[in-house]
Amino acid sequence: MPAISFFEEDIAYKLKNKTAVRKWLKDTIEAEGYKLRELNYIFCSDDYLLKINQQYLDHDTYTDIVTFDNSEEEGIIVSDIFISIDRILENAAKFNVTETHELHRVIIHGALHLLGYKDKSAADKQKMTSKEDFYLDKRGF
Repeated sequence: MPAISFFEEDIAYKLKNKTAVRKWLKDTIEAEGYKLRELNYIFCSDDYLLKINQQYLDHDTYTDIVTFDNSEEEGIIVSDIFISIDRILENAAKFNVTETHELHRVIIHGALHLLGYKDKSAADKQKMTSKEDFYLDKRGF
């Protein structure tokens, strides 16, 4: 089984270019000095992710992504990342980008959280966005 897997919960969604996305993520993780053990992306609906946000994070808001860092060793990536396809579609229209571009931005955003990047302060958010753009440019597909 590949170290990076893609699943669907309560929706039907098939990621395009899975092999290329896996390579891109693996290359990103290694470029940041981490090792990949297991990374699961779970595509779901707004309602499904809202319940996760409420239950585990005590947040009563819709969001595009929730990242669970399950790593027990420093520098080793083990994680489950939930992504709302509803949010991806809405945000792609809102920001006038393709759905694929928005999905890839959110996919790399979750990975960057696991690599130590934060986005709570304005400075951290700017650094995160810069890293997202950097790795989006490196996709090559």
